[in-house]
Amino acid sequence: MVTTVRAVVCLSLWLVVCQVRGSYIPPKMNRTIYNLLQHYKIPSRERFNGKPVFSRDPLAGKMEAKRVFMGGVLETYEKLIGQMLKQLPTPTPQTAGSNELPGSAAIADGGEVGAGEDVRTQLSYILKKVQELRKHRYQEQEKLLQELRDLKHIQMDNLVVQSKALWELPWLYEEASSLYEIKMERRKRRRRRRQARRVKTRPSA
Repeated sequence: MVTTVRAVVCLSLWLVVCQVRGSYIPPKMNRTIYNLLQHYKIPSRERFNGKPVFSRDPLAGKMEAKRVFMGGVLETYEKLIGQMLKQLPTPTPQTAGSNELPGSAAIADGGEVGAGEDVRTQLSYILKKVQELRKHRYQEQEKLLQELRDLKHIQMDNLVVQSKALWELPWLYEEASSLYEIKMERRKRRRRRRQARRVKTRPSA
């Protein structure tokens, strides 16, 4: 009982924090996630076992690295929610012919997603929100992720590929080396600017 109450309190605090931190998560989306969590219940010891599905470590890096990582996270959520939809039981003819609007219609009409609506409708709403964010804010990162995925499909045992790769290596090696040098030079310039500011603000004798 205590564990259940603790889980409910933690979930409620999480929803409040999401709303306080900013206006990025609509209240409707918060409520929908809360309703879905009532369906996808797991023990508190598993939810709070210190092993998140998505690591927070990449979010401590540079902005561009964060954006690439978050683009990958959104893509993974899209696949995950798609799998969750596939695992749902097929709607019965009676459900399909009821007075309830289908998920797509309810979302299009801007209707509230409440606890009484089916899981499919709620998941479809969350999937739509993830897809919209990915489409409008992470197109460049999506292109980069696709190019990274393409590297895995290079035919390592193909003679033509091997020869062309050797031909392209000098330019790519030079480019990779120069990127590191540019990074180090920028770091040196920032250090010199900080030192110069400290000298200017130092009181004269």
